[in-house]
Amino acid sequence: MRTTNTLAAVGWAALIALVASSAWAGDGHDHGEAPASSAGPAAPRFAATSETFELVGVVNGKQLTLYLDRYADGSPVKDAKLELELGGVKVPVEPHAEGEFEATLAQELKPGVVSVAATVIAGEETDLLAGELDMHEEAHAETTAHTHGWKEYALWAGIAGGALFVLAALLRRLHASRKPHFGGAA
Repeated sequence: MRTTNTLAAVGWAALIALVASSAWAGDGHDHGEAPASSAGPAAPRFAATSETFELVGVVNGKQLTLYLDRYADGSPVKDAKLELELGGVKVPVEPHAEGEFEATLAQELKPGVVSVAATVIAGEETDLLAGELDMHEEAHAETTAHTHGWKEYALWAGIAGGALFVLAALLRRLHASRKPHFGGAA
């Protein structure tokens, strides 16, 4: 009888330990410190490169910021002139800083793919860069479904398996402690 009580106590302790481990938070669910910036989805951007130059554009509503660098080392292009076309429409571009330009669009770009063509003139060097800007609707970018990872399923399977193991051990012990009495007193 004593062994059964000890085994039951050990079984309950194991079950409690298994169930308590399920309360641990997984990735992204620990409610710790908030990220430094939770501004939402990244602004739409494009890149157009050649052997000489790299142009990156970031769209923020009607504002367009352009960064022009040398492809080889990523250094800003000094004293460059930039001509830009979005979807076949010329966009006036003004230099803002070394290798940085700004433009204001007449209207916000509509969802879809917009062709980008830029002519770069930097001293004796002239180059034509081409690329595409893929504008997505914000509604589609913000909807993300919660999915369950394999770690979550493995945790629940481990808990269920542990509980069944403890239950089977308890039942076996209980059945073994009941000794059948055959025959009578002689």
